[in-house]
Amino acid sequence: MSNLACQIKKSARLSGQFTLRSGKVSDTYFDKYQFESDPTLLLEIAKSLAALLPEGIEVLAGLEMGGIPVVTVLSQVTGLPATFIRKEAKEYGTCRYAEGASLAGKKFVLIEDVVSSGGAIIDALAKLREDGVEPVAALCVIDRETGGKEKLAEVGLSLISLLTFSEIENSI
Repeated sequence: MSNLACQIKKSARLSGQFTLRSGKVSDTYFDKYQFESDPTLLLEIAKSLAALLPEGIEVLAGLEMGGIPVVTVLSQVTGLPATFIRKEAKEYGTCRYAEGASLAGKKFVLIEDVVSSGGAIIDALAKLREDGVEPVAALCVIDRETGGKEKLAEVGLSLISLLTFSEIENSI
């Protein structure tokens, strides 16, 4: 795992002043599009995430936008169908916020790329619960260790992370 952490650090870790989704400012940012656009690295990430899936999962649900490439490759690696969770339901066509495989009556996980505050997952979780479906857990590539895991626990959802900010920072 330290090799994967090092690869992500080299490809995606940026230094500077960055405002995160939560509104907090950080001097470190993970440009997820750098690891999500690298086919070799993304495949390694998906293979490693596959080993973390809870038993009996039937569907993988990726959050727009960063979770979509991850869930697509993870679906290929595992053979499990995927669902794509939009931030907002589209106003045309099917008018759905969840596209792809049905989640009704299924054991599924939410997939996200980087978790800071957990806000995107919490937003998606609220919509899913309104529709009477409940994920088993959430999985992410990177937990920034800035309170997201704890916020998700407060709403009854566990977060399983492939890597933490500390693991990436300490990789060589």
